[in-house]
Amino acid sequence: MGIAVSLIFIMFYALSTLRIMPPGRRVRLLTKSEILKKLLLVCALAWGNVHAAGLPAEILSALKAAKLPGDSLSLAIVPLQSSQPALYFQGDKPSSPASTMKLVTTYAGLSLLGPAYQWTTEISSTVKPVNGILNGDLYIKGYGDPKLNLERFWLMLRDLKAAGVKEIRGDLVLDRSFFSVSDENTPYDDDGDEPYRPFLVSPDSLLSNLKSVRLTLRAEAGGVVTSLEPNLAAVHIDNRLSSSPAASCEAVKNKLQLAVDNQGSSAKIVLSGSMPTGCTGERYLALLDHPSYTASLFRSLWAEQGGVISGVNRAGLVPAEAQVLLTARSPDLANVIRDINKFSNNTMARQLYLSLGTGEAGKDSSAKSFAAVSHWLNSRGKQFDELKMENGSGLSRQEQISARHMAELLIDAWQSPYAAEFISSLPLVALDGTMKKRLGSMVGEAHIKTGTLRDVRAAAGYVRDVNGQTSVVVAMINHPQATAGLPVLDEILRFVHRRVAKP
Repeated sequence: MGIAVSLIFIMFYALSTLRIMPPGRRVRLLTKSEILKKLLLVCALAWGNVHAAGLPAEILSALKAAKLPGDSLSLAIVPLQSSQPALYFQGDKPSSPASTMKLVTTYAGLSLLGPAYQWTTEISSTVKPVNGILNGDLYIKGYGDPKLNLERFWLMLRDLKAAGVKEIRGDLVLDRSFFSVSDENTPYDDDGDEPYRPFLVSPDSLLSNLKSVRLTLRAEAGGVVTSLEPNLAAVHIDNRLSSSPAASCEAVKNKLQLAVDNQGSSAKIVLSGSMPTGCTGERYLALLDHPSYTASLFRSLWAEQGGVISGVNRAGLVPAEAQVLLTARSPDLANVIRDINKFSNNTMARQLYLSLGTGEAGKDSSAKSFAAVSHWLNSRGKQFDELKMENGSGLSRQEQISARHMAELLIDAWQSPYAAEFISSLPLVALDGTMKKRLGSMVGEAHIKTGTLRDVRAAAGYVRDVNGQTSVVVAMINHPQATAGLPVLDEILRFVHRRVAKP
């Protein structure tokens, strides 16, 4: 490589001494800055091409077709059941893993909390209900449940009525103190202009229904009917839509305009444009701030069940003398990590990550969680010096890990008592989750977690070869044109599936 660079330098030095004399133009010498720019460009291309020479021909061809340099890829392929040699390519390079970071979070969760772990939400009061009347405040305290969805929230309020409460004559007090998430106050910048998309919802110890609503549209002859689920009083719809003569419903998106004014304590959705008669549509939106959403959801569902509350909404801590009226429990962790990994749910991953640090000293939940993960790795004899975790979901510009260490973690998970729970949480190739529409020639032959960010495409998990033997695969592409890298990742997975040990 040193010889090649020297030859390139000599070539550019020679070019710099040539006089350029195009017809009708004055003689000019190349400047030093021009020489340097060209030298750096050629050296970078040469380095990428030479450095990629250690890759199998199929993967090299895929990189070339995608117009990606070799140094954009970090790769680890480690057989678990065969005599095949391990293959590492830039395996120690710290890389952004995107959502494959969820593998670290979910495996740490299984190990530290256990597959049967459940989150709780408590409803308490300092007084007991008498004849259905609670003559005092009602307290709701969350402990980080990532799956307190609409159905479970409704069931929790049904159980509250069964506990003897029909009318609340005090305030609704929300205790969100279990997590300290000062570092989570700055929202993730996804380079878009839609901060109300559900995948951007931040964590909260009293998270309810992923802070989201489902907006549905139905065009009828007399106009467009809209509805929200759940129907929150704090969210108003300004419907300016009109129905139009029947046409292709596929063109609906081009004729609809949606604007959101999200003030935190209230929100307004403005709809304008037209929609062909007979067409329908839906959109999921994350609106309000956490306490306003939970309070509005409580009041809406409580009223649907015939409940009454006369006080206001406010934040506060559950008094020491309060008595628990009921405790709602989440599905177990083994169930929750399936949602996190198969569908790459960022908010649920962040809830789990913050839950890992509750036993650590300190005030900041995210820092405590990273300390808990680091201690856990050290206890398993693993020193991942390059590891950086900001929120545990991969939705971050700071998180990083090497392909080698991610592979080590997957090997460790394969050998753990909870291997079945962990592996089954990953998307099955060509069958479900984020891999449902990929690699139809490998149906069910791999469990793969995907990762996608602006400059990142990644895949990590377990691949069975044609002899039924399994390998760990970790591939991360970090490059401004990483969007072109999906065929490269698919070719890597196909390569591992086809690869067989030589006799």
